[in-house]
Amino acid sequence: MPRKLHLKTPDATLALGRILACALANTVTPPSLLLQGDLGSGKTTLVRGLVEALPGAEMAEVSSPSFNIFNLYPTRPPVAHFDLYRLEGMTPDDALFEHMDDPATLTVVEWVQFLDRKMWPEEALFLQWTPSGTGRNLTLRAMGEAARELVDSLEEELKPYAAEQ
Repeated sequence: MPRKLHLKTPDATLALGRILACALANTVTPPSLLLQGDLGSGKTTLVRGLVEALPGAEMAEVSSPSFNIFNLYPTRPPVAHFDLYRLEGMTPDDALFEHMDDPATLTVVEWVQFLDRKMWPEEALFLQWTPSGTGRNLTLRAMGEAARELVDSLEEELKPYAAEQ
């Protein structure tokens, strides 16, 4: 079941990134994070919160990898941060799939809508941003059994961000 969240501020987006980091760092095989949203919706802000909460973050400088396609952060677990914005209609190189297949790496893909759905990993958290009058709405979907268990384990932490139904 998708979780509907509301992120009122960039600080709330950073906090959600930290919540996800804590959960994912304690996972033997972290699911990929697949991010979809308009320019400026908060995708990179979420990644910044996530990376900064992981061990080794002092050696990482999070930025949108739009021009070099991906950044690899020396955190534990390592984070491979891909941005497919400039690849619309093209297949990414093998680096994306190598990182998605590496159980020791947390792979984050921004602009995942530019990746053929058949190429998405089986285990993933799909986060879709939509505009709101105040802040951003976010739908969090777990894909795969391990991802569902992870999201279920975050029920209490996600309550402050639950969107009004």
